[in-house]
Formats: sequence, C-alpha cells, structure tokens
Amino acid sequence: MIKRLLALALVLVVAFLVFPLFAQMDERAEVGALAAAYLSDGPALLGAANLVTAVVVTYRGLDTLGEVTVLFAASAGISLVFGTLGRGTRSADAKNRDDSRSTGRQPPSELVETGAALLVPLIFLFGVFVFVHGHLTPGGGFQGGVVIASGVLFAFLAGTLHHAPHRLLGVLEIVSGAGYVAIGLLGVWLALGFLDPRFLPLGEIGRLFSGGAIPVIYVLVGVKVGAELSGVIDAMRQRSES
Repeated sequence: MIKRLLALALVLVVAFLVFPLFAQMDERAEVGALAAAYLSDGPALLGAANLVTAVVVTYRGLDTLGEVTVLFAASAGISLVFGTLGRGTRSADAKNRDDSRSTGRQPPSELVETGAALLVPLIFLFGVFVFVHGHLTPGGGFQGGVVIASGVLFAFLAGTLHHAPHRLLGVLEIVSGAGYVAIGLLGVWLALGFLDPRFLPLGEIGRLFSGGAIPVIYVLVGVKVGAELSGVIDAMRQRSES
C-alpha cells in the first residue's frame, strides 16, 4: 500500500512540474527563419522530394553520424555483456537441464512456419523499399533497418531461423559504416561539406535516381541499422535460452 501511495505521489509531482510546459504550448502560425530557408531552398539545393529526410542526412548529417555511432556502441555492449554473462553463469548441470528442456519444447505450428516463410521475405523487401525510397516518401535508413530487424525477430519466433549469420552481420556493419564515412568525406572533397550529396548528380526531383548521394546514404544507414539490431535480437535470444 505504501509503495502505491509513493508511486501515486511521484506521478502527481511529475504532472505538477510538467503541466506548465504543456499549458504554455500553442500552435505556431508560421515557421522560423531557418525552417523557412529549408523549405524554400532545400528542394532545389538537395534535389529530394522528401525534405525532412534530406535535412536529416545533409544539414544535420553529423548528428545522424552520432546516432549511428551510439547504436553501434549499444549493439556491441549488449553482445559483450550478454556473452560474458552467458559464459560466467552457465554450469554443466544448467546446460544439461536446458538440453533436456529443449527436447520437450513444442515446435511452432505449421501455420506459423508457413506464414513466416511467406511474410519474412516480404518484410525484408518492404524494409529495403523504405530506405531506398527515403528521399521520396516518408521513411529512411533507420526506419527501413528496423523493419528488416523485425523480420529477423519474426523468423526467430517462428523457428525458421535458429542462428543469426554473425559473420555476415559483421561484414555488413563494417562495410556500411565505412561507406557512410567515405560518402561524408567525398562530400568534403568534391562538394561543400561533410555528407554534402551534391557530388553526385541531383537528377530530376521525384525520380528514384535523384537527390544526389542521399539514396546511397540511406541504403548504407538502413543496412547498418538492420544488421546491428538483428545482432541485438540474436544476443537477447541467446541470453533468454541460456
């Protein structure tokens, strides 16, 4: 009872502190000067129909690089910690109990396996579509990578995938990360700044091959995010089975 009262008091205190912020919020009638410049000049300068995602990987490209770096650090940390815990806590008796328990585990139904075989390739295809068309429609590298990782999770749950291809995931992470940095440096060398996409032809706005290097950047980000999140899912799966 005391814990519930303390939790309720904490919720009321937080609400009391946050309510003035919401009370002062109102709808802005017009955008700021910087946003107005992005809206007026961005499409012509960047050649991308989706200006939001174009801004994410160009004007604030260093921030996106930081986000990718944080995700990589989190993925590596989870794999390291879970791997260390798994090696340090599992005894021979525990392994024997797990082996005996796994033999009696009920496998997924045929309906689930058939559905996974049909849907997982479509999920992967949709993820690729999301980050390849990120400069044209809502989406991008992070969203597409998450969709691909959800397909990996579905395959694990359905039993159609038992072990993640760690070597392939590692290669994809290295190649996509190095490619992302290389694209950024090419922008410095051949254009006007880091991750400046205009060292490649901008093309006709609204077309697939438009936006300069923005589609290439999104492909690299999508592959890297998908590989890292798939590694995290596999590490958690292994930890749950240990």
